[in-house]
Amino acid sequence: MKLTVDISLYPLSEDFIPFIKEFILRLKSYSNLTIATNNISTQVSGDFEEVMKIISTEMKAMFEEQRSVLVMKFLLGDKLND
Repeated sequence: MKLTVDISLYPLSEDFIPFIKEFILRLKSYSNLTIATNNISTQVSGDFEEVMKIISTEMKAMFEEQRSVLVMKFLLGDKLND
């Protein structure tokens, strides 16, 4: 089963852009995901279990580094490659 997740990250600091860029680079390091970005969010698409595992791993790492608000929307299917 495929899954697409739309992620918006809001670090609670004045210097937030480098943190967002680093989060996106970490997501892009996974070759089994399809990543698309725009001005307000990042879309991650791939196998359901893999997407959930990777998001969980990266979300934990992100929260350990920076207090942030993370908004995610989940859509069944691979909407980046359909």
